[in-house]
Amino acid sequence: QVQLVESGGGLVQAGGSLRLSCTAASRRSFSSYAMGWFRQAPGKEREFVAAISSLGTITNYAESVKGRFTISRDNTKNTMYLQMDSLKPDDTAVYYCAARAWTMTHIAHDYNYWGQGTQVTVSS
Repeated sequence: QVQLVESGGGLVQAGGSLRLSCTAASRRSFSSYAMGWFRQAPGKEREFVAAISSLGTITNYAESVKGRFTISRDNTKNTMYLQMDSLKPDDTAVYYCAARAWTMTHIAHDYNYWGQGTQVTVSS
C-alpha cells in the first residue's frame, strides 16, 4: 500500500512556472516504485504527462509537454517532482501522481496507487 500526496498546484499566468511535488508513504521502499504524472481537464479523459523509473534513470514525456516539463525524484525524501515551465492555458487541469511497482509506463490503468490531485490553472 502506498499513500501519495500532491502539492504545489495553483494559479499562474501563461509563460510562468510551477513545481509540483508528490510525497509517498509506504512500508516498501520508495525506490521500488516507478512513478508517473497524469492530468485531467474538465470534460476530458485523464492523460499521461510524464513518468520516471524507480531509480530515476529513465524518463518519458508526453509530446505536449516535452521540452517544457521536467520530472525528477529524490528517493531519500520519498518525493517526486514535476517542474513545469512555459505554462500554457491548455495545461490547466487537475494533476495526479501515481505509483506502480518496478517498471514505468505511460498507461494510467497500469498504475496501482494514486494521489488526490492538485489543481493547476494557467490564465491567458
